[in-house]
Amino acid sequence: MQTSIEGGSAFAYINVDLEPGETVIAESDAMSSMSSDLDMDAKFNGGFFSGLAKAYLGGESLFVNHFTNNTSSTRRVTLVQGTPGNTRTIELNGQEFCLQPGAYIASTPGVSLGIKWAGLKSWFAREGLFKLTVSGQGTVWYGAYGGLLEKEVDGEYIVDTSHLVAYEPQMKLNIQLAGGLFSSFFGGEGFVTRLEGKGKIVIQTRSLSGLADWINPRLW
Repeated sequence: MQTSIEGGSAFAYINVDLEPGETVIAESDAMSSMSSDLDMDAKFNGGFFSGLAKAYLGGESLFVNHFTNNTSSTRRVTLVQGTPGNTRTIELNGQEFCLQPGAYIASTPGVSLGIKWAGLKSWFAREGLFKLTVSGQGTVWYGAYGGLLEKEVDGEYIVDTSHLVAYEPQMKLNIQLAGGLFSSFFGGEGFVTRLEGKGKIVIQTRSLSGLADWINPRLW
């Protein structure tokens, strides 16, 4: 399997070249184009009840699509996320990684997608009450609105609410005011997420909630 991410940081897309017998699994509606003789099978996202949980609690679709190359030569499928922005990969070798709801795009067989309780702190951080987890062996593609910045944290780090896309599970999340009471609210920052621990995090440079806040006053 050969893959590439193209389109730049604003409109990234994933080209997946499948060799005979290979399969890639993608979020529902992620496919933008594919070879006409590739086989596509829609399946529950981890089973019926697991799929329901991921759909209603984790922001994912009830079904995922399996694209399989049953021909005798290489075939391509191109995958995209639902919003403009960048796309990255995670190479899993038995470890686990946490994603914000809706960030998952696709993965190779051998990767398991689950949900875990994230707590009220995550909800106040606009990351949802539940977090998605990816684990197992293989490649995961994920994305978010805006550019994606990777940061190695060793200690503490502050991220604005709704900007945290992915993080290693040992990282602890706490919510606090950006500064003093007056500065936090009249300065426009409000609450922020304080991450504690040692590990990698991924931050998006834009947020859909910020876009909505900018658009809404201009609609009246």
